[in-house]
Amino acid sequence: PPEYIPAVDSGFRGCLNKGPLLGVPVLGMRVVVNDGAEHPVDSSEKAFSTAAVGAFRQAYPKAAPIILEPIMKVSVECPSEYQGGVMSSINQRRGIILSSAEDGVFTTVDAEVPLAEMFGYATVLRSLTQGKAEFTMEFAKYAKVPESIAEELKQKAADKGKGGKR
Repeated sequence: PPEYIPAVDSGFRGCLNKGPLLGVPVLGMRVVVNDGAEHPVDSSEKAFSTAAVGAFRQAYPKAAPIILEPIMKVSVECPSEYQGGVMSSINQRRGIILSSAEDGVFTTVDAEVPLAEMFGYATVLRSLTQGKAEFTMEFAKYAKVPESIAEELKQKAADKGKGGKR
């Protein structure tokens, strides 16, 4: 019935705001309601909202959800003598080097690196280049987390849900 559609929508939106996998928002999911019936005694907004939550919990695992992470476009400018060390440091952080351009004395290295790997990079870069390099970073896209890291995140979320250590 049309009067219960907002309650169904509210139930689904609540599930999308805090997904069951890690407790983070669910993106890229489309919900289509193609059937529903009311009962003169048992029908209420709460009942339809609860039914939507139940439907989501059944459908979500079947959708084969994946965990995404933000990927940053990183541009490092450094003296050419440090280019190898800079590229190595990016590779150690699961980065993908897109290009490297040398302009006489300076080199610019452009790469895509997961945001989770960029914490503390300023200190590492400063040590690596004796403070002669600088970098900028901006959001580029979301990408699938590697399976080993995804399993670790799922385990941490399960432990946290059970009241275990963080």
